[in-house]
Amino acid sequence: MNTLRFWASSVALVVTLSAQAQTVDEIIDKHIAARGGADKLKNIKTLVVENSMSMQGMDIPMKQIIVSGRGMRMEISVMGNDMITAVDGDKGWMIRPAMMGGTGEPEDLPADQIKSSKRQMDPAGPLFNYKEKGSTVALVGKEKLDKKDVYHLKITTEGNAIDYFIDADTYLLSKQVANVNMNGQETSQEMAFSDYKPVDGIQFAHTMETSAPMGGGSMVITINKVVVNGPVDDKLFTKPAK
Repeated sequence: MNTLRFWASSVALVVTLSAQAQTVDEIIDKHIAARGGADKLKNIKTLVVENSMSMQGMDIPMKQIIVSGRGMRMEISVMGNDMITAVDGDKGWMIRPAMMGGTGEPEDLPADQIKSSKRQMDPAGPLFNYKEKGSTVALVGKEKLDKKDVYHLKITTEGNAIDYFIDADTYLLSKQVANVNMNGQETSQEMAFSDYKPVDGIQFAHTMETSAPMGGGSMVITINKVVVNGPVDDKLFTKPAK
């Protein structure tokens, strides 16, 4: 009798886990469709995004350039000083002006910062083809976020976890919580996404809000321009000679 109960409990557990896995994939499929569909996302080869970051009364221009699986470059201009961070394959470098603790000369990125920056080289996002990327996704549950229902998903890749909160009505991303590298230290950072608009049939959040580094209040990033599959010079990722 105990054996029969154990067998029945095991079957029930397998069925429950199977149903949960199907629920996770169903949510992800609807999320991919809401963003524009799998065909659109897998055909993003290059992405150039021009932003304006508002922080502590300043508007800071930013530009991000991505070639899928090849390289990433972030340009930030603060008070006439340019900071550049770039990843070229498995290598990375940055240029920091003196006011940001640098020398103005190109320097190598630390390995942990290269690893975190490489996550941005996937414009389709971590949920797209997550199994092929070696990731796992768990459904934490259905929760409330700003009085709206959201699905809380936890994406784990090589031991690194990102929490995604998917709107239960639109199936677009409402918030993510991830570990980011700040001045050589890993810290948890939340980012809220809103004001979605289509660009070439793909939905992009045009407003993102997060906490400013070192307790500087909130930081709002507004997208001014998105170019999908435009020309990008590979030399932008190459570390310049000193």
